[in-house]
Amino acid sequence: MTVKFTEEQLNTMDKSILITLFMQMQEQMEKMAEENRIEHEKTQKMLEQLITERQHRFGRSSEKMNDPNQICFMEVDGNIVFFNEAEAVSDLDAEEPEDLAVPKKKKAKGKRDADMKELPTKRVDHYMTNEELVREFGENGWKQLPDVITKKYAFRPAEVSVTEHHIGVYASKKDEHIVKASHPNWLLRTSPVSESLAAAIMNAKYVNAIPLYRMEKEFERYGLCITRQNMANWMIRLSEEYLSVLYNYLHKKFYSYHVIQADETPLLVNKDGRPANSKSYMWVYRTGYLYERPIVLYEYQKTRNTSHPRQFLKDYKGICVTDGYQVYNKLEGESEELTIGGCWVHCRRRFDKALNQIPKEARKGTVAYLAMQQIRAIYREEGKLKELSSEERLVQRQAIIKPLVDAFFVFLKQHTGEISTKYSLGEAFGYALNQEKHLRVFLTDGDVPIDNNASERAIRSFTIGRKNWVMIDTINGARSSAIIYSIAETAKANSLKPYDYFEHLLTEIPKLMDKTTDEAEKELEKLLPWSPELPSNIHKPNKA
Repeated sequence: MTVKFTEEQLNTMDKSILITLFMQMQEQMEKMAEENRIEHEKTQKMLEQLITERQHRFGRSSEKMNDPNQICFMEVDGNIVFFNEAEAVSDLDAEEPEDLAVPKKKKAKGKRDADMKELPTKRVDHYMTNEELVREFGENGWKQLPDVITKKYAFRPAEVSVTEHHIGVYASKKDEHIVKASHPNWLLRTSPVSESLAAAIMNAKYVNAIPLYRMEKEFERYGLCITRQNMANWMIRLSEEYLSVLYNYLHKKFYSYHVIQADETPLLVNKDGRPANSKSYMWVYRTGYLYERPIVLYEYQKTRNTSHPRQFLKDYKGICVTDGYQVYNKLEGESEELTIGGCWVHCRRRFDKALNQIPKEARKGTVAYLAMQQIRAIYREEGKLKELSSEERLVQRQAIIKPLVDAFFVFLKQHTGEISTKYSLGEAFGYALNQEKHLRVFLTDGDVPIDNNASERAIRSFTIGRKNWVMIDTINGARSSAIIYSIAETAKANSLKPYDYFEHLLTEIPKLMDKTTDEAEKELEKLLPWSPELPSNIHKPNKA
């Protein structure tokens, strides 16, 4: 029951009682305000989660930053200021456009001929006979014009045959010693798998993400009894006995690059001695994407702890670009020779998520909007430096991009007190400010990429394949997958055709089994994906 006082009662009431009533009322109001704030935060959080879920289900997946109102920055009297794109790119002497329609993208002329140029060509002639010509035009009543040439792609499905090797065996009549004629070192001794069959399976599973059970059904249609167990065993043994030789050599080469990138993704391994659904991880390391001769290396591990990159990068000296996972920062603290670079894409995603919580018509001018505009400006200027040398890129970064980065962090620090850490925008602010040291690393070296996108692209083939086969059965299978994925991704990064490269490696590596380490490494140099001694058919056609 609510008690109400009249004005007369309040005028005659003792002052101490009034103070007590006022204090109680004030306390109740504060309590109600706190309850309202908590409810508001809960509601806001639920709305953010709903909007984020809707974005994941129905929103665009592209991360392109197309915005005509991007912000540009300049330094005036020592202060960083920003202004509109129109002022930044204006040219008062430029001619006015005659046609305001958006130009359509023209199809590159001669592209089809360029695509076909490197393919083997079979000519088929279609000419009229002399009798047909006389019937049509009369005797000597025609002249030959240039041929009309029509090109068609020809495709033949897989052909399967058996190669039967007969090896001569000879025995002496005197002492009965036996000699066999020289022959290649077979893959897996008595196994029927050949270099071409193994390469086809590797290309299908590790490049095109086709599960083994689908390949098993396809082989059945050709009358072959090749089970998924056969194929799994072959992949494990071929990777352990042969491809691991090149994998280890690439790992050794990896240390000569002073900028690398790293990422990791979870997977399930069915039989790894742990409870069902325990997460394992596939780690990926690659050389900085601004380098030529890229190397991509996968590594399977049962956990995500620091010991794995510590061992894989043991004694590495240089810069490693990552997504902000604290394990790498811990490694940086352990070694004076290792520097961890940050990823601006991961920073941008958080601000983009926060911006998407705001209705489109209300975004402009908000803190999230202004932060995103500044990140867009940084990326726009970085995009102009792709073709420069490392030294030139560093000069431009220091002159143009560093002031933009400085302005961005000044902006964050000016507004950080206004932002609740419980919302998406607060999380974005927290990530950026915690990662500031690492996000600035790319400004110190022209070979350091601005983000870790190249690692994410390198691991994408694995994540796509994972959707098809869900889990790997054994630890050996996971390790062999890491080796084969490494060779496939390195081949793709160096513009090689993975099938042809696998077939070549499985032909040549068995020849190295009896050689010394030094002799084997000399031969492995010839098998590296950038070696000039690789057969020409392994390289993708040059369409430049």
